[in-house]
Amino acid sequence: MEAGSSKARLAVACAIGGIVLGAAVVALHVAGPVAVPGLPPLDALRRRFRRRRRPVRVYMDGCFDMMHYGHCNALRQARALGDQLIVGVVSDDEITANKGPPVTPLNERMVMVGAVKWVDDVIPDAPYAITEDFMNKLFTEYNIDYIIHGDDPCLLPDGTDAYALAKNAGRYKQIKRTEGVSTTDIVGRMLLCVRERSVSDRHNHSSLQRQFSSGHGQKIDDSGSGSGTRISHFLPTSRRIVQFSNSRGPGPDSRIVYIDGAFDLFHAGHVEILRLARGLGDFLLVGIHTDQTISSTRGPHRPIMNLHERSLSVLACRYVDEVIIGAPWDISKDMITTFNISLVVQGTIAENMDFAKDESHPYAVPMDMGIFHRLESPLDITTSTIIRRIVSNHEAYQKRNEKKEASEKKYYESKNFVNGE
Repeated sequence: MEAGSSKARLAVACAIGGIVLGAAVVALHVAGPVAVPGLPPLDALRRRFRRRRRPVRVYMDGCFDMMHYGHCNALRQARALGDQLIVGVVSDDEITANKGPPVTPLNERMVMVGAVKWVDDVIPDAPYAITEDFMNKLFTEYNIDYIIHGDDPCLLPDGTDAYALAKNAGRYKQIKRTEGVSTTDIVGRMLLCVRERSVSDRHNHSSLQRQFSSGHGQKIDDSGSGSGTRISHFLPTSRRIVQFSNSRGPGPDSRIVYIDGAFDLFHAGHVEILRLARGLGDFLLVGIHTDQTISSTRGPHRPIMNLHERSLSVLACRYVDEVIIGAPWDISKDMITTFNISLVVQGTIAENMDFAKDESHPYAVPMDMGIFHRLESPLDITTSTIIRRIVSNHEAYQKRNEKKEASEKKYYESKNFVNGE
């Protein structure tokens, strides 16, 4: 009897507890979330979580004229400071007003920057100087967290810092400038080659290309022009090559496409043919010819960029999976087997196409094997095209270089060690 009444009381208590719990749930539903003392509101927690999940977006701008491995390394370093890299490409008019005429027009520079594998998005016609309006646009419309630039000063014609506003806003980060190259250096090399070529019949000068390709130190042109052009002093390291390389190789069933060339003064024409070549398979292998091979086929003043410089430029391209540094001129059966090459391609726009007239030429073996394909080149640009642009406007580029070399000389004389990669 007593046990029965105990069970009854327990049942009544459970029923009352259920009613109270249900009423509490209804009240919470009607009233909304209740803030627990000592803890932030639920909405605030959600906002914090979303902020943590949002990728860090960084911005870097530049002219990217005659884009080279130094530009690519700057973009690589910038990308490492965030999750997404947005790049502003300065307009032709802005470059002309601040530095002198660009060698490559905006459309070609856009192709080059967009092809760099560390770049997520590109903004055309970016201003040379970051104004307050443009900076606010970067922060609000593009959700930029930080603005990036190298440790070398970027001064406007009036002598002020082009990145002063970003620094004052606390939204500026600095990377290390890549040693051994600049657009000024490269233009100077071409001007120097043109000058030597014009006097080579009257003077027994040794080829400057030997100096370019051997990576000599900061040699100075003392030919009387007063330009003070530095010969390439790029010092390649295994670490730099690894930084530019892809970590993955081809799969066992990958269709491997091979294309070779000099890839000197890496330009938009190169990028576009590599893009098409990559679309024909799963893995693009690029052969880069030696300096000696190029000199023997295109003259003693070529290449302008040495083998390691050219290799890094190609490696930075998003369409390239791997390169052969110092590829042979002739493509052999053994080479095709070693690299498991499925298709060998070549563009229709290339320098020194005379080999096609010979019975024995570099592509004879893949042709016999039925794995050779000629691609229609999208752009009619070669390395000689770039050189002709310099030669045709020699005086303007000479003045531009003299102006830039003065600021670069000052940078090198006063620079300090900057921790970076």
